[in-house]
Parts: sequence; structure tokens; C-alpha cells
Amino acid sequence: MKTLEQQLGNYGLYHRSKRNVLTHFFGIPMIVFAVLCLLARIELTFTGYEINGAHVFILASGVYYLVLSLSLGLIMTAILVVMGLAATVISKLSFHEWLIISISLFAIGWILQFIGHYFEGKKPAFVDDIVGLIIGPLYVLAEALFLLGLYRDLEQKIETISGSPKP
Repeated sequence: MKTLEQQLGNYGLYHRSKRNVLTHFFGIPMIVFAVLCLLARIELTFTGYEINGAHVFILASGVYYLVLSLSLGLIMTAILVVMGLAATVISKLSFHEWLIISISLFAIGWILQFIGHYFEGKKPAFVDDIVGLIIGPLYVLAEALFLLGLYRDLEQKIETISGSPKP
């Protein structure tokens, strides 16, 4: 398995434009939330407990993020848990309302992604490596933390792998 730096650095190769990264700040959370909303409608009983598909997704994603980085994994998992709680509320709406909200968020999120990649002049990272779909949310979190002046060493390592700082 690739390291955190390798994963984020590879993803960064496709995200050098500030406009592209900006669209990702909105598009990726919308897509993730939409997926959680869709999955939350799948209800399961596991050893007597009611869970839903969003819980399974959050658990699997959280474990992956924690393996890559304990600190970023904890932050990302906390964000996913909050999103999952909100998604569960959306999943309890009428079928029509749930579907319209979920599909609209999903579509708008992807439109933003493709607008960003138009500015970038490059295809999305997941086209070459499907892992980009799970790394995208972590990349957005890391970029937000970099803007706050945090994780400077990680930022330098990512820039070394992906090229010069974003123009």
C-alpha cells in the first residue's frame, strides 16, 4: 500500500490549479454527502443492531484513513460521522425528497469537479487510479489544513511529489 505522502502527492499531480482545488472544496464534500445519503437508506440488522450503508462506508473509509495517518484519519472520520448523522436524517425523508436531494447533490458535486478539471486541463485522478475516489476527500482536508498553516511538512512532501506549488 502506498504511503499517505505518495497517495496525496499522486492525487496532487492532477490538482495544480488553485481554481481546480477551489471547486474540489465544494464538489467533493457534496459528492461524499450525497453518497452517504444514498447509502443511509440501506438499512441492515447486524447482531441485533440497526445500521445502514452509510455506517459501513464510514467504518471502511475511516479504517483506511487511519491506516494512512492517525491524525488526519481521526479528523476525516469525525467529519464523516457528522456527515453520516446528517445523511441519516435525509434518508428518513420521503422517497421522493431523499432521492431529489441525494441525486442533486451528487450531480452538482460532479459538475463542479469537471469544471475544475476543465480549468486544470487534466482528467480527474481516479481515471488513472480508482483509489483517487477515496483519496479525494482526504486531499481536500489536507489542503484546508495547509491553508490554516498546519501540516507544513506534509505539504512540502506533497509538493515535491506533485511538482511546484499551485500557480
